[in-house]
Amino acid sequence: MELFFLAMLVMLMAFALGSGYPVAFALPGSAILTIGVAATAGYVFAGDPAAYFAHGSPSQWISAGVTNFRGVYWEVERDTLIAIPLFVFMGIMLQRSKIAEDLLVTMAQLFGPIPGGLGISVVFVGALLAATTGILGATVVAMGLISLPVMMRNNYSHPLATGTIAASGTLGQIIPPSIVLIILADQLASAVDQADTGRKALYKAATGEVTMPSEFAVTSTSAGDMFLGAFIPGLVLVGLYMLFILVLALLRPKLAPAVPIEGGYNRQLLVRASVSLVPPLVLIFIVLGSIIAGVATVNQAGAIGAAGAMIMAGYRLKEGQPRAFWPALLALGSVVAIFVLGSMFSMNIKNIRSSYDALGIGLGLVALSGLVIALLWSGLRTLRIDRTLHGVMIETAKTTSLVFIILLGAAMLTAAFRAFGGEELVKEFLTGLPGGFWAQFIIVMAVIFLLGFFLDFIEIAVVVVPIVSPILLADPAANITAVWLGVMIGLNIQTSFLTPPFGFALFYLRGVAPSSVLTTSIYKGVVPFIMLQLLALGIVGYLPSLVNYLPTRLSLLGEQSPPPINPKLQTCIEETVFARFQNEGDRIRGAIGQARKLDMLVVPEKLASSFSESLDKAEDTFKLLQDIKTTENDMQAAIPGYAPLHAQVREIERDIRRAEEDMKASETSLRRVRGDDEKAQQARARYEARIARDKAEAERLKALIPAQWKEKHEEFKKLLGADKRARLAYRRNVDQAYKPVAELRGLLAGAEQLLALKPALDNVVSMVDGSEAAETVDAIKSLISDLGAVDGTSDLTKPLRDASRALEKNPDDRPEVKRLLDEAVGIFNKKVDWRQKAVESIGPGLKAYDEAIYDTIGLRSQRRLPDDTALSVAACMSHHTDVSLSF
Repeated sequence: MELFFLAMLVMLMAFALGSGYPVAFALPGSAILTIGVAATAGYVFAGDPAAYFAHGSPSQWISAGVTNFRGVYWEVERDTLIAIPLFVFMGIMLQRSKIAEDLLVTMAQLFGPIPGGLGISVVFVGALLAATTGILGATVVAMGLISLPVMMRNNYSHPLATGTIAASGTLGQIIPPSIVLIILADQLASAVDQADTGRKALYKAATGEVTMPSEFAVTSTSAGDMFLGAFIPGLVLVGLYMLFILVLALLRPKLAPAVPIEGGYNRQLLVRASVSLVPPLVLIFIVLGSIIAGVATVNQAGAIGAAGAMIMAGYRLKEGQPRAFWPALLALGSVVAIFVLGSMFSMNIKNIRSSYDALGIGLGLVALSGLVIALLWSGLRTLRIDRTLHGVMIETAKTTSLVFIILLGAAMLTAAFRAFGGEELVKEFLTGLPGGFWAQFIIVMAVIFLLGFFLDFIEIAVVVVPIVSPILLADPAANITAVWLGVMIGLNIQTSFLTPPFGFALFYLRGVAPSSVLTTSIYKGVVPFIMLQLLALGIVGYLPSLVNYLPTRLSLLGEQSPPPINPKLQTCIEETVFARFQNEGDRIRGAIGQARKLDMLVVPEKLASSFSESLDKAEDTFKLLQDIKTTENDMQAAIPGYAPLHAQVREIERDIRRAEEDMKASETSLRRVRGDDEKAQQARARYEARIARDKAEAERLKALIPAQWKEKHEEFKKLLGADKRARLAYRRNVDQAYKPVAELRGLLAGAEQLLALKPALDNVVSMVDGSEAAETVDAIKSLISDLGAVDGTSDLTKPLRDASRALEKNPDDRPEVKRLLDEAVGIFNKKVDWRQKAVESIGPGLKAYDEAIYDTIGLRSQRRLPDDTALSVAACMSHHTDVSLSF
């Protein structure tokens, strides 16, 4: 019966959407009706409202929907969706201020003389508008009204002209900033949690270990990562569009003829092009650049974009009038002043310690006031001129409300889908497909593509993605990243705007195209661009680094980059380091040999001994690398024979777990049956039959496990263990080989800083006899604090602390205080003496040795990855790695 109500849920939703009922009410309405009918049928025919639910009760699933509602609005951490109204405001403001029209007219004049130039200009402007507006309807309508008549007058093929305009208008759905990407990031955030939980359960079931190593965890994503990940695929799609138009124009010039410029290229055209092109490019650079550079979050970048769009609209709406650019110039000057002042002063208002700091804060407030005035000035202009701001605010509220209401409705629908076992049904279907992950992935992509013929992108994103994403992300064989999956789904969803019969871009273009353009011409024109979108989907699927590289690179190069000791980085770090050992092994050995020649007699014996041992460990690194290479070769030799057997057995074990879970669910339902009437007896008989069936199925499946599995598995586990031990031995060794080097360099680096504290120490000694006890104690504590910033002074601060406590306890016990201070002076002089000698005798050699090994032996001990190493590691991590043999 669960399948019946699941089918009823899907059919109700399809009927409601097909009949034109609002999506925001069709989704939750279908869920509530189906849950209500199932609960009523269960009560009437089985005596239990929960009888026809896969698990749980009607009240639980209704409350689950409410919980999802609250999750969207009330969770402090879930702030991704805040960016939606900001980017919507930016896009609508730029469209209403006619900046898009300026771009289209100017770019058409620039590209016109090139074969297919008008079409290429439309794609170029579509990409620019995608990076500034991302509003599909506004972009298609603007280009349809401005570019289509021009293309038709110049004898462009109607299908090519309409296809180019419709396809270019959809670029805003994949080129950041994009509402589609923001929604996908929000949906994938919860999918990652589910997938990671599933992968941990799989690891526990396969290995028996409770804790899964963090390097096997599912890689999460955010809106910022999605923007970065979609950037290169978006450019690939733009390039494919332009290349297609150019090649078609060269092969068949009559379809896309070149259009000469009246008067040719002149200064006036270049000025007009600069005025039209530079401001949007600057806005793109600020919005996306702030995200890529890690300066701003997606929400903050959205606010920057909204403010920038209003300033641009402020001068565009006053074009040709006196003082049109004054607010923009004031804003530009204020921003420049803020950046200059930020580089000259500390702008933290809580850390004002001098008149110089106060001056910086004052000047910063003046510059900030200028920016606020420019925003208010521009806002007042947009409000007064044709009530542009009022219209933009209304449209922003409508669009944002539409998105959020659909999200809420989808949360209820997803809860109902899970209530009737839909999620488990989809999981069983996908995981049961032959061909593993890629078969599952192709099926999901095909379903999303077909749904795009009938459903809007939001409906697909909020209904389908939460169901299928956890299944795909949890697969350790593919080990895909969430950002790659999100971009792939985003590219696929983009086709929904072009596919008939419900492609929104087709509707928008049909509404503004003249009657001489046939609807069939529009449909015919978008077909090659749909093919190009699918080609781009295949390229990105085959080359995941196109998506993963930029987010990974930013993560490793940013201020908050993970340290090299992070477990998730180890595989790629070691791949990079091992290549350096192979290429530069002789140089590293030579550096170790030179370090052995350093005269360590000036260094305390303990430090000298530790340094000598570290050189031995540095030499041992080469042997440990060979051990790792040996274990790797052994594993690679065993994998061809073991991997198919492993996949076969894991599939059988998965089916066994499924049968056992069904059996446990039936046992739970059997225990809940109450009474001895006929209905209760029938229910017991039904559940007992299910238990017997599932138990027999589990036993049958266990008999299918090959006899040699246990032996082969134990052999491969030993290889895995040997590889793990070899790598741990290498990591411990290099850490111990570099630690004394870093410690000794830190001690020598603090020699001058330590010497600079001698006057303070002498002053403390002189104060013992001639100053108040409290004053002397304060001076000692200040000296201890200063010494704390110098490496290797803990034994020096001990007698100082003892002296401070003795003076506080008995102010008259000056002899004891003097003795302790004399002891401190002796220790101080020894430290200064040996450090100064060591700086001169071994300092240069130690520095040369450190520079020779810091990015190999010493890499794990650095605070962050060096830039060149970070780039190599980012390139390595951008590829998906199969980790299934560890499960």
